[in-house]
Amino acid sequence: MTVGLHHFINGKPVPGHGTRSAPVYNPATGEVRGEVALASAEDTRAAIAAAREAFPAWAATTPLRRARILFRFRDLVEKHKSELAALITMEHGKLLSDAEGEVTRGMEVVEFACGIPHLLKGEHSENVGTGVDSWSLRQPLGVCAGITPFNFPAMVPMWMFPVALACGNTFVLKPSERDPSCPLRLAELLKEAGLPDGVFNVVNGDKEAVDTLLTDPDVAAVSFVGSTPIAEYIYQTGSAQGKRVQALGGAKNHMVVMPDADLDQAVNALMGAAFGSAASAAWLSRWRLPSAIWATGWSRP
Repeated sequence: MTVGLHHFINGKPVPGHGTRSAPVYNPATGEVRGEVALASAEDTRAAIAAAREAFPAWAATTPLRRARILFRFRDLVEKHKSELAALITMEHGKLLSDAEGEVTRGMEVVEFACGIPHLLKGEHSENVGTGVDSWSLRQPLGVCAGITPFNFPAMVPMWMFPVALACGNTFVLKPSERDPSCPLRLAELLKEAGLPDGVFNVVNGDKEAVDTLLTDPDVAAVSFVGSTPIAEYIYQTGSAQGKRVQALGGAKNHMVVMPDADLDQAVNALMGAAFGSAASAAWLSRWRLPSAIWATGWSRP
């Protein structure tokens, strides 16, 4: 039996109004483990609207209170690390140890964001000109969007939203529709940590959702990680709409072997990087997840 995966808008799972869906595979077995709803433009605008409505109150929340929610979120991610890693492995296919490492890398950014009250301090300089003082203020932008790739469904989103939320922005995440369960679970953990409804939203989708995020006037900034051609499209489209855009593309694994390198060690490292997860596919195909990971609020298998 497959599991139904929806969106997370305004603090709750939402099936959406779109008529399209996509299969979510378990790469170890090739089996379809779920069906994810693909957001329509209407669904995406609903998430943006929820983030826009939540923004004034969240921006007015003191940095200390925002940081305390992130502290609780960090503790929940640590508590549920094995569950999150299992979700990653089930839909991405990387080893459990690799998946747990990914969650840890994401938690490091959450921990950084917990120190945001100090980092949000402005600056003041007297007499930069005759009778002229200069000062700066750090203020939230508004609704921010994150568009993240298949290969790191936990780490790359957690590169983005913890800092955005800590700074007083609201957020709409569009993760890869190929492995959406971990980002959806992170949204639930944020709510459990005390994040107000609408501050963090998740829409699963494809180009229709992405284009809506890039063109909607209520989205102030967009962050992207993925391929170079899509990064160029994201940057050109978003910046043409007057948005702040961060588009990171082309981060493929690469290796430079220097003349004095240990070739045996270099080959071993290269083989492990390229085929480490595939090496244990037979073991993964026999692996069954504990029933506890399905207690996420979504339809169970």
